[in-house]
Amino acid sequence: MQVTFIRTTSDGRAIEVIGPYICIARDPVADGIVEIANHPNRNAILSAVPNATHMAGPLVLTAEEASAVRGALAAAQPAPTEPSEIDKRLREAVNTRNRNAGIE
Repeated sequence: MQVTFIRTTSDGRAIEVIGPYICIARDPVADGIVEIANHPNRNAILSAVPNATHMAGPLVLTAEEASAVRGALAAAQPAPTEPSEIDKRLREAVNTRNRNAGIE
């Protein structure tokens, strides 16, 4: 299982991505990240940590850390081999691209 080091907390615990989980001291705390703009407590988070861009469970992440976490989580996903799964992922990617471009 691939382990990606992100940073060390102020109390010395390692924040790592281990397989499909974001972990603190090897204990899983999240399986994905949320943008601060979509978080229900965004005002409180930004007042405490102004440079925060993402949250992963209780962890506040900067843009660089969030990018590293996203990359590690993507690398942990197995590549699809089933033709129907490949078709589904391609269809979702095209739909997302069109939605972001304003095409409905």
